[in-house]
This record gives sequence, C-alpha cells and structure tokens, in this order.
Amino acid sequence: MDEYKDSFEEQEPVRVRTKEETDKKCPMCDGVMEFDPATGGLKCPYCGHEIAIESGAAAAEIDFDRAEDLASHDWGVAKKRVICESCGAETIYDALETANECPYCGSNQVMETHDDDTMAPGGVCPFKIDKQTAGENFKKWLSGKWFCPSLAKEKARPGAFHGVYLPYWTFDTQTYSQYTGRYGIDRRVREYVNGREQIRVVTDWYWTSGDYQEFINDQLVIGTTRHDASILREIEPFDTEGNVAYKPQYLAGFAAERYSVGLKEGWEHGRSDITRHLEAQISSKIRWEHHADHVSGVDVRTAYDDLRFKYLLLPVWLSSFKYNDKVYNFMVNGQTGRVGGKSPVSPWRVAAAVAITTGIIGSAWYFLTAQPQPSPAVEYQYPVRRQQSQIPVGSYGHIYVIPAQPAQRY
Repeated sequence: MDEYKDSFEEQEPVRVRTKEETDKKCPMCDGVMEFDPATGGLKCPYCGHEIAIESGAAAAEIDFDRAEDLASHDWGVAKKRVICESCGAETIYDALETANECPYCGSNQVMETHDDDTMAPGGVCPFKIDKQTAGENFKKWLSGKWFCPSLAKEKARPGAFHGVYLPYWTFDTQTYSQYTGRYGIDRRVREYVNGREQIRVVTDWYWTSGDYQEFINDQLVIGTTRHDASILREIEPFDTEGNVAYKPQYLAGFAAERYSVGLKEGWEHGRSDITRHLEAQISSKIRWEHHADHVSGVDVRTAYDDLRFKYLLLPVWLSSFKYNDKVYNFMVNGQTGRVGGKSPVSPWRVAAAVAITTGIIGSAWYFLTAQPQPSPAVEYQYPVRRQQSQIPVGSYGHIYVIPAQPAQRY
C-alpha cells in the first residue's frame, strides 16, 4: 500500500479542463443535460427538454501504415486532476478515464480524448438501450439460467448501472490465402467374421490444395484489459456500421475510457481471430467441393492487403448483484440489450440434472438391449468417381456388427 502511495505522490498529475460543450445547461430550467438513448440527442432529466445533436458522417477508416501511434499503454496508477467548468472543483481521475460526472455539482465532465501519446477516437456508437431496459433484460437473462438457484432469481437486484463507452479497434483487410490439406470420404464394406456379418467403414484420404479470398470487414478487438474479456465477447456483436463521427456530446452523462491495448497489439489479436476464421472457412470449402466426410491437416498461408482500422467507443452497461456474500458481474450491450456474465450455480440442481440424464440413458440402453432387433437393411455406398490427380493417401476403417436374425417360432 505504501509503495502505491509513494508511486502516486512521485507522479505529477496532469491538469485537464473539461470540454465546455458537454456541460450543456438546459435553457428551460438550467439543469445539466445528458445524452438520451431513446432520442439520440440531449435531454434534461429534470424538465424533459430535448436538444438534437447534429450527427456527422461515420468514422473514417485509416491506413494502418500511416497510424501515428501503434504502442500499447499502461498508465498504471497514473492520475490526472480535472477542473470542472461549472463549479471550479478539482477531481482526481484515473488516467484512462475520458468522461464522468463531477462529484460536487453533478455536471458532465468530458476531457480531451487524446494527448501526446494516444490518438483520439474516430467514432462512437451511441447508447440505444436505456438503464431501465438493461435491468429488464438482466432479469430475463437470469430467469433463463436453469442451474441458478430459485432464491437468487427472486432476490437478485442489479446494483447501480454504470453506462460506459469502452475502446475498440476494428480492422478491414482483403485476404489472399493458399492452402493444402487432406479430405476423407467414407465407404462401407460388407464382411463376414466368424460367421457373423459385419459392415466396416473405410475412409479414403486424398490430398488437395487451392486458393481462397475473402474481404474482412470490421474485425472487432477489445482495446482495454480492465474488464472481463470473456463477458464482453458474450454480449457481441456490436453494430459497428452504425457508428457516427465522434462528438463529446454523445458522452454526456456516461463514463468513457481510452485504450490501453495499442493498435499494433490490437492487430496481432485481430489477425489471430481472422486466421481461425479463414481456417474454418477453407475447411468448409474443401468439404463442400469434394463432398467429403472429413477434413484434416489444413495448412493456410495468408497475405493481408489494404489494412485499415477505426478506433471506436462502444456502449456497455456494467452492473453486478450479490448472492450468498459473493458478487456476480454482468454486462449489457448498449445497442442490442444482449446480456452476458456470471450467475450462481446450485449444486443440487446440477446433481439432479446428472441423475435424470443418467436414468434416461440407462433406460434407453436397457430397452435397446432387451428387445431383439431385426437386421437392418444394408445399403452399399460407393465412393465418388475421382480424377486421376486425386490420389488416395490412406484408408482407415471402423467395424459395425450386424446382429443375427432371431429364430422364428412356428
């Protein structure tokens, strides 16, 4: 603790003034106006007066090679002093925060979103789901958790919702891939072993290669490590095509963060996700082209052309609830209302589900083994005629035993 305090005192806090246009006063009652997800404009929470926000074009896509700042940033315990334009009070914030509310007068505080080390966001996807709808979606989400205790469903109340804009990178690129791999086609062979008829499934394997092209649009990468990435992935997708050019008015009444995962590191994450996507697409392509039953050993080499990116702020509702002295966090997509998070699990319900499943499987097995079954009709499956270039690389088989026909009584 002392080390944290010493490191904080050694740093020179940055004095930042909030942007005047975000602390908009209501012309009717002089209240502080906030962004309203329902109208997409500013609304006074006291008298209901509304002011429209003139939306501009969507965020521009920037050439990756021309980006000014590529590095990740770790501000650690770095802080900054923010001077409120309304009351003049100074508040200390985390260096990652770019928007919040003044704890003294309640006015909106939106700070500069870039400095000498970071770039400013190009666009923002405004909130479309309000706080009340987020709470309703949470209750529906929790009620659908079968293993969640009934008491938790009845008594769980989300804490104070916290609307926040989180930093994301999106990447666009044209991919060109060359691949090699194997595909297998099954065929059945009838055999007699020890007087019993059997069907053996043999897989013939063939080499293949080819090319694949695909344009990747808005590959999404989280630009922060402060939040649970697994929950953030649960609430995807976001409608990134619905972004508008960044204006600080959209942040009025909400918190916001700037990125800590830099552009270069973000692209490394994005490229890994794209690689997995391309491998899956190429495997499906091989399976479809050759009517294959199996695909294996796919090796893909990809070139990326015309790589572009956007730095966006995306809307997320954050909250939590407490059950049995344990806190469970969850998030709600501020555009779609999709919910993700952790919920309590009842060991009794899990045990009951296992017992029921075991009973059903046991009963089905007893019924199938106790009753004599006639021999199934066997249909031959011939492999598809192949071109001479398709050379089998191996065959592997599985054996199925056909039970003997029961004796007939007269």
